[in-house]
Amino acid sequence: MTMSEQEIESGRDAAWRVELRNAMPAKERTAIPRAVMPQLPPDYRITCNEEVNQGLSQEQAVLEATRCLDCPTPTCVEGCPVGIDIPGFIKNVQRGQVERAAAVLKLTSALPAVCGRVCPQERQCESRCIYNKMKKAPVAIGYLERFAADTERMLSASRPRKAARPENNGIRVAVAGSGPAGLSFAGDMARRGFEVDVYEALHEIGGVLKYGIPEFRLPNAVVDAELDSLRALGVRFHKDTIIGKTLSYDDLLAAGFRGIFVASGAGLPRFMGIPGENLSGVSSSNEYLTRINLMGAGRPGHDTPVIEGRRVAVIGGGNTAMDSVRTARRMGAERAMIIYRRSEAEMPARVEEVEHAKEEGVEFITLSNPVEYIGDERGRVCKMIVQKMELSEPDESGRRSPVPIPGALEEIEVDQVIVSVGVSPNPLIPNSIDNLDVTRRGTIAVDENLQSSIPTIFAGGDIVRGGATVILAMGDGRHAAAAMAEKLENK
Repeated sequence: MTMSEQEIESGRDAAWRVELRNAMPAKERTAIPRAVMPQLPPDYRITCNEEVNQGLSQEQAVLEATRCLDCPTPTCVEGCPVGIDIPGFIKNVQRGQVERAAAVLKLTSALPAVCGRVCPQERQCESRCIYNKMKKAPVAIGYLERFAADTERMLSASRPRKAARPENNGIRVAVAGSGPAGLSFAGDMARRGFEVDVYEALHEIGGVLKYGIPEFRLPNAVVDAELDSLRALGVRFHKDTIIGKTLSYDDLLAAGFRGIFVASGAGLPRFMGIPGENLSGVSSSNEYLTRINLMGAGRPGHDTPVIEGRRVAVIGGGNTAMDSVRTARRMGAERAMIIYRRSEAEMPARVEEVEHAKEEGVEFITLSNPVEYIGDERGRVCKMIVQKMELSEPDESGRRSPVPIPGALEEIEVDQVIVSVGVSPNPLIPNSIDNLDVTRRGTIAVDENLQSSIPTIFAGGDIVRGGATVILAMGDGRHAAAAMAEKLENK
């Protein structure tokens, strides 16, 4: 048995709130330092794919949860794209009711163990924490989310419990793509009683969670456990099925699907259009990470080829660039470099990922932009020319743009270049469905309810946004599920 929503809510009544507040005065709680996540040592972790962050202990988690002041108006919730009841789950952790905390998380999040690891909490929920106004470190919401989800998963493994499935309403819906947007949508629709089938083009379910994020940051076992929770709700998954090729839109309608959610992502890599990009040894981060993360390149028993450079340059400053350069270190790179055209302060990557990369020996070459790759006699990249940059004066928005310094060029020896300067929407589905409106950027055009120009089709995640975070994609999935459910149930 799983806890009903009513049972979960009953754990957040006024009595226990008073009890917890009286247990320790606010002044003492605010004096508690923020928890520090235990990590594997850098010299060891670059030799393996084990998860770097090791998770909080029970004692650490309870103490960190005690820091939460349980604000009457929890602004942290406003910063969460899926609207998690953050004080509700944290205070359950403080009481030692971890399974109840996980149940609170699962009311609104299909992937709490994933979000606790990869979401940029410092820019979302934690950025709204009242501790910021006190000039103190915010409550470690992400760490606590991970703790609750991981603990509940371990407890469930020792005594499995069957998920309570809602009554089937007989309405079938299909999902194109099994990334975070598709999974979030699928979970919400299944909880509403819909029959949900998710179609994935690749041979593993999970989308970008499997092919795009390395195991040292998000272990596959964690993703698989979250998928099992969705299967327990009745969600059906289909691999090696490309919507727009294997199955057409008309095929889905003929099969009885009354609604389709497109969550096919933004898997089309971008390049910079500079000389030498076609040289051997130059690839996109999408290709590089997919070969290693999903296809086992470089590991015993796997035949997928991948270049294992010794002098590796990764172009870009986002999380995917950090994943790529840290993977290169684990693949044996002796000199692994981040080449970024702005300063480190402008990097969009999470601060934690930048710090981890530095600890692992990654070199940061900022205010530099590649302008040409040079090949050897075999046609393989051996050098790159970078243009040194400087930041201009702030424009009206306060943003400082990088501008070239005339004549300031530098030559850097490389034998592998990984380009991570963004992605474009996957064009397959938009190109395969007549009368489906798309934007100039190739994204599917949707209204405020994420409904497309074709009434049966909704869309969300990167196929609409063009590239965003896991939690924003999940927010789209929840939004689309609520809108589609209302539409189909009213009919």
